[in-house]
Amino acid sequence: MGIAADLADDIAGDWHAALAALAWQVEAGADEPIVDAPVNRYELSVEAPKPAAARPVSQAVVAPLAVADPVDLARAAANAARSLEDLRAAIVGFDHCDLKKGARNTVFADGNPAARVLILGEAPGADEDREGRPFVGRAGQLLDKMFAAIGLSRTSPDAATALYITNVLPWRPPGNRDPEPVEIAMMLPFVERHIALVDPAVIVVVGNTPLFALTGTKGILRARGNWTMALGKPVLPMTHPAYLLRNPAAKREAWADLLSLKARLS
Repeated sequence: MGIAADLADDIAGDWHAALAALAWQVEAGADEPIVDAPVNRYELSVEAPKPAAARPVSQAVVAPLAVADPVDLARAAANAARSLEDLRAAIVGFDHCDLKKGARNTVFADGNPAARVLILGEAPGADEDREGRPFVGRAGQLLDKMFAAIGLSRTSPDAATALYITNVLPWRPPGNRDPEPVEIAMMLPFVERHIALVDPAVIVVVGNTPLFALTGTKGILRARGNWTMALGKPVLPMTHPAYLLRNPAAKREAWADLLSLKARLS
């Protein structure tokens, strides 16, 4: 009696083990666990796989959109401007330069747009950022005195004696640091359009940043006083008034540059 019971238990155990193994094979993908005869899979014809059903638009994998180049966006916005007011609005609405986020004002320009002389500076300082006009601090006051010495003024209504002043960057860099090349490149289309709309007879670049922006070269101390061409216009490089405040001895060279400008206009 005991032997028969043990044998029954063994058979039951083997049956449950076999059933569990069979279930595992079915889960693993064996869809024909028991057949009447062996199957030679090499002799079976292979059907071409059916194309997968198209996904609904909501489930389709969408390739990421290409990120637009800020320089291209700036160029498109600048070229669309048909007037200085259009250009001002385009710059105010341009949100791709991080400098704008930390600036109080967009510093566009000052002076007479009919002027023969356009002065191109670097970027606003603290005073300019506060007032929204270029060259209004100590350096700007010196600049006004310098050009007044040869009969030119930003307040003159006469185009022959007027000045028009703007910067490469319309927003103040933090801590008055030098503008970075990527920032200059981003805003250059606006500068080029600005110059085209004003159409001055002469451009005066003061400092390294506008020199680099228009000519692609640096070294304002070497370039100052040497006339060159950019955007189809005569360009006179000069040292920045802020440099002259730190180095009064350089005012002699700046005076020579102003006399050169006066002779050119005559």
